[in-house]
Amino acid sequence: MIDTYINNHKNEIIEKTQKLIQIPSVISQSNNPLRPFGDSINNALEYTLNLGKNLGFRTKNLDGYCGYIECGEGKELIGIIGHLDVVPSGDGWSYPPFSGTIVDNKIYGRGSIDDKGPVISSLYAMKAVFDTCKIKKRVRLILGLNEENDWKCINYYKKKEESPTIGFSPDADFPCIYSEKAILTSYLKMDYSTLSSEDIIIKNIDTHSNAINVVPKACSVTLKINSQKIKMSSFIENLKDIIRQTNFEIDIYKIDEEEIKLTSYGVSSHAAHPELGVNAISRLLVILAKIFHLYNIKIELLEFFENYINTEYYGESLKINFEDESGKLTLNVGDFCFKNNFLQIGLNIRIPITVNMIDIGSSFITHTSSFLNVDFDTIFYRPGLYIPKTNKLVKTLCDIYNQETNSNLEPISIGGATYARAFDNCISFGCNFPNCKDMCHQVDEFIDIDKLILSCKIYAKAIIALNDF
Repeated sequence: MIDTYINNHKNEIIEKTQKLIQIPSVISQSNNPLRPFGDSINNALEYTLNLGKNLGFRTKNLDGYCGYIECGEGKELIGIIGHLDVVPSGDGWSYPPFSGTIVDNKIYGRGSIDDKGPVISSLYAMKAVFDTCKIKKRVRLILGLNEENDWKCINYYKKKEESPTIGFSPDADFPCIYSEKAILTSYLKMDYSTLSSEDIIIKNIDTHSNAINVVPKACSVTLKINSQKIKMSSFIENLKDIIRQTNFEIDIYKIDEEEIKLTSYGVSSHAAHPELGVNAISRLLVILAKIFHLYNIKIELLEFFENYINTEYYGESLKINFEDESGKLTLNVGDFCFKNNFLQIGLNIRIPITVNMIDIGSSFITHTSSFLNVDFDTIFYRPGLYIPKTNKLVKTLCDIYNQETNSNLEPISIGGATYARAFDNCISFGCNFPNCKDMCHQVDEFIDIDKLILSCKIYAKAIIALNDF
């Protein structure tokens, strides 16, 4: 009955997913206290709440920080926790990133798999259950709006509303997730104001709006040289030699006899899987370190980077290349910028569940100690999530997936962070399928239509199962 109901609503599910993708819900500055994350994200919230209301459910907007769609009665609350915000689209798409274009049975667009398709899938799973079954618990689809940044939305929710008794977040992978690595966001920084009289200076940095939890696909730096002491032609030849030695993809653009622009190119991927990408910032930092060294200009931040991070993804040179059942520690260089006269390099580090964050910080402090002008600051830390594979919730959701797909898979661990870790008795559950390329945060992000519909059926069965807990 559930499957037939969902099949009959397939076209509606596809259409609503497209419409939600068409709202470019990237965070933006806002002076409106009721739209704290900007107009576009608020538009996505209002669209989804109106959709829930039109489907016959109760809805609530929590002061623009988040919202929820609820159905059913009962004391206990089943939570489904998703998000409507997306990372910037970036360049190089085959189809407009906010069009929801359908090609080869795939819906393309930023947010299609992360997390708009899964949100619509979950909503229609709720609709299918409540139109065909009797449920003794309430089910609430919680709509976060700041997941790609600092989770102010979900923190606001927890201050204002009840937490689910049990639930899942449709924001990762099937069959289900039993652990998520801890996340550390830190900056290496150095006062750059004292170097303004050097013969070569960094004048401007452009990371092309890269989010720190994304492997950057491009980075540009404008350098200014003292043309009285350095000839631009010889400077360019030296740069070309260095670039040839590294085999990096970096363009050189001469602005005039005093300024030159370097642009590094890479391949974007989620910071939880930096090995799937090519880091444009890291490559450009290595080139900068080498060219400044060639001209005997000491920039300790760049020296430290070349020696201890370079293009590594696992922190080998820093001696933080830890690994356990949750996987390897990963390190993504996601930002390079000026801030208050400080030159800064931003790092997004995913830490295995058995590793102490203090050990990571201690390693950085130890290695930066010989660089007097380099500081290491922890900006943000989010603890990991671990629930044993034998836990009833983990086993139940994994079994549902296996039954619906005729599989025999085990729960897995991820480096990503989902809202599951914001609540007790909650884990991540889909909707990226095994052996499918993870398009989260990538150019040409898409969700396969057949898998969108299948995930809806899986989520409906999960709601029914959690009702019996």
